[in-house]
Amino acid sequence: MEVCVDSLQSALNAFKGGASRIELCSSLNDGGLTPSLGFYLQVKSELTIPIFIMIRPRPGYDFVYSPGDIQIMKNDIKQFKENGAEGFVFGALTKDRSIDVEACKILMEIANPLPVTFHRAFDLVADPFKSLDAIIDLGFSRVLSSGQKPSTEKGVDLIKKLVKHADNRLIIMPGGGINISNLTMILQETGVKEFHASASKQVEFFEKSSYVISVFGAAASSIKITDVELVKDLVSEYEKCMKKHVL
Repeated sequence: MEVCVDSLQSALNAFKGGASRIELCSSLNDGGLTPSLGFYLQVKSELTIPIFIMIRPRPGYDFVYSPGDIQIMKNDIKQFKENGAEGFVFGALTKDRSIDVEACKILMEIANPLPVTFHRAFDLVADPFKSLDAIIDLGFSRVLSSGQKPSTEKGVDLIKKLVKHADNRLIIMPGGGINISNLTMILQETGVKEFHASASKQVEFFEKSSYVISVFGAAASSIKITDVELVKDLVSEYEKCMKKHVL
């Protein structure tokens, strides 16, 4: 189980709950952006599981990056790599919704030999099978995908086909709306060995948040934090499937 987190408390809770790996981000409300080096170093000092770093320089769901964006991504990869990062998460597309092979090649060369996950930009590509072949040729270790649907539960059919097409050349890792009520079905239907979730709950900043709301609006009164018990439940459900030889 990989857990995506954007705060120290979420990282600690994921670790306590039994997560196998952390995807470290900032701003999950924007789909996850590159975290600060200071944030990463603190998480690294307190956790003993692998930490993969999201490399995404700005919000927006086009994933078409300018030369300046790519330079920022190169700089970030170098910096995190020099400070002991164990893997990365990134992706880039062209305007016609294909894999930006040239941009990815540049970034992969810097990240090498660390494992890299191609993130959910994959869910926007025009041809998922041609794109998957390109990602494999580039040397990515994993693809994170909801099966090009709003949730993994709805994208199960494509994920199953992607697993077959990948043929063990890389890992297909489903993510997006995975919870305790649908995890077993997703594992049974797809045969995947890894999955990705936030396992989070909305937490109010204050017992009475009317003042915060009056100043910053309703959305500012709470934050999503990874929940220890939700992580434990998902890990337990996964282990039950393993014991039943579902996978």
